[in-house]
Amino acid sequence: MAGHSHWAGIKHKKALIDAKRGKLWSKLAKAIIVAAKAGGGDPDANLRLRYAIDDAKAVSMPKENIQRAIKRGTGELEGGNLEEVIYEGYGAGGVAILCEVLTDNRNRTAGEIRKIFELSDGKLGSSGCVAWMFEKKGLFLVPGSAVEEDRLMELALEVGAEDVQRTDDGKFEVTCDPAAYRDVAKALAISRHRPKGVSKQGRKRCIFWRSAGDTCL
Repeated sequence: MAGHSHWAGIKHKKALIDAKRGKLWSKLAKAIIVAAKAGGGDPDANLRLRYAIDDAKAVSMPKENIQRAIKRGTGELEGGNLEEVIYEGYGAGGVAILCEVLTDNRNRTAGEIRKIFELSDGKLGSSGCVAWMFEKKGLFLVPGSAVEEDRLMELALEVGAEDVQRTDDGKFEVTCDPAAYRDVAKALAISRHRPKGVSKQGRKRCIFWRSAGDTCL
């Protein structure tokens, strides 16, 4: 019985790991689909797709899964009807909240988001009600030991970055307009000042919404 219990415990742990990995792969596949849908299936010409593929490879997502997601995004396979939708509203105390959501069903997602707001003492608002409080920016984090601040600032500003700031943990935070995102990314890669991890998924760079004042994402 002891051996049986040990085997059952192993099977249970493996099932949990597989479920967690499957959920992550599904999320990354959706990012690949949207990127391919927006900019085409060639990662050399679509920087957003290239980064989505890099993130998928970083967690050992199979090559065939990646290729299938790309084909769904380009329309070669069915299942690529995903779209990005922005919802705006107010949280407890009137704090402005902006949500960028990936969905295959706008109506269903709107109802789910509305319920989340209501359960949190908030209210889903109309389009444009809080968006003016936010601005979309490109973000890169560069290790502080990789380059001198003056050199990084010179390099970044030359290719369209807006600002370079040192973070509390010693990294450099480079921000830019989304339109300059690709040029800044290329410049950092060529100069070997490669941006490092930002999120749990190992994302090395991102486009994010920056809030102003008493707002949150």
